[in-house]
Amino acid sequence: MRIMFVYFIAEDAGSAQDVHNYIRSAKELGHEVVLYGRPGVLPSFKFSLDMGSVDAVFFIFEWTTQLRFGDQLDWARLACKVPRHKRFVIDCDGAYNEMIHVEGDLNHRDAASSRKWMDICESLADQIFQPTLHPVRPNVRSFFFHAYDPAWERPMDFGGKSYGMTYVGHAKFRYFPMLRVLRAIEPIRDRFGRIAVVGHGWDSMPPWASWMKIEDYFYTDQDYLKKMGVEFIQPVPFAQVIHWMSKGTLSPVIYRPLFSHLRFVTCRTFETLAANTIPLLGLDAEYVSEIYGAQAVDLVLPQDIAAAQAKVADIVNRPEHYAEIVLGLRKHLSEKHSFKARLREMVEIAKG
Repeated sequence: MRIMFVYFIAEDAGSAQDVHNYIRSAKELGHEVVLYGRPGVLPSFKFSLDMGSVDAVFFIFEWTTQLRFGDQLDWARLACKVPRHKRFVIDCDGAYNEMIHVEGDLNHRDAASSRKWMDICESLADQIFQPTLHPVRPNVRSFFFHAYDPAWERPMDFGGKSYGMTYVGHAKFRYFPMLRVLRAIEPIRDRFGRIAVVGHGWDSMPPWASWMKIEDYFYTDQDYLKKMGVEFIQPVPFAQVIHWMSKGTLSPVIYRPLFSHLRFVTCRTFETLAANTIPLLGLDAEYVSEIYGAQAVDLVLPQDIAAAQAKVADIVNRPEHYAEIVLGLRKHLSEKHSFKARLREMVEIAKG
């Protein structure tokens, strides 16, 4: 089967690693996955403009609804050349919902923009999917676009760590979830080690935030981050994500509030478990049990501040104990959430 992804790809943002692994896994299973675009524009990915031979087109909507390598007629070409029953939407950002505002996060500025975007999605496809087991809208189906690759796995070794904590991800709506983590580190800050955050928006406003009118999405308290000695690293290509997470004794798994509210999974849901680090899950315990299994609850950052501080201190003091939990979770993810399993599900979706 030949599957085409329509997606704004960037090597240092979004789900680039997922797309790369779908392309590789498809080849191993006797299928083909390509990205819509001119061949050769990014060597790490396989692009094609040949829509006539595709068996299915999946529109992957995430953090932007535009195409990076195309023009204003691309949507019309795709809609005209690919039959509707071969077109599917995967909404990775929760935009295919009525307006939701939660803890300062939002999927749309107003009800009109929400309705307009839902109309666009419905004009493209009959079947719409989101990466959650609990879609809000009755016409939305579950599909975890993000997945796990056992080949990512690094041996668990806590000797000679460069950092007490590293986090890879942009600051968009994530400052307050990160603040919970940093507050938990405060009592042992003097012996915790260096802290690094890798991504856009942690130290200053991204240059494109102004013309996109999303400056408020990237709020951070620079005085507090400076007080905690946080180091800022520029975004890295997807191939370096797990390497950077592996530099820290622990690495948080935090979501923007909208994603927590919708109970989404993201690329970090799975990538972090493969790194040489302890994933500190800043997520709801019920959700964690549902996605990872009951044993993962011991990795959850408690809501109570005193309990959270005790948890972080225990991870620093006993990383090998938590590493055993991670190794068990890796086996579960390899069996249930691999890219090959996802691709087989995608093929079944395409078959109808």
